Amino acid sequence: MAKLRKLGRPTAHRKAMLRNLVTSLLREGQITTTVTRAKETKRMAEKMITLGKRGDLHARRQALAYIYDEDVVTKLFTEIAPNYSERNGGYTRILKLGNRLGDGAEKAIIQLV
Repeated sequence: MAKLRKLGRPTAHRKAMLRNLVTSLLREGQITTTVTRAKETKRMAEKMITLGKRGDLHARRQALAYIYDEDVVTKLFTEIAPNYSERNGGYTRILKLGNRLGDGAEKAIIQLV
């Protein structure tokens, strides 16, 4: 079983934050966040894209249960997932940016490949 990063948040807050990050990533194609959050976002975003590649009704309902915005789920199933039909994983990349000025947290860009 993979190690879950707790990100210094209570469970409900952490799950909501990750759902928001995944939704934003799929809507925008790229987001800037901390490296640790980017790594957790990558795990869930790749699972959502795999659901999109399956493309059946059950997969769509599973994606709707996780992603907040219905328009993003539609985009996932019609635009994003078909682009990765020949690819077996590795749908996102994380590029490190250096440290944030305020608290020194390591920042990164996570983007769809």
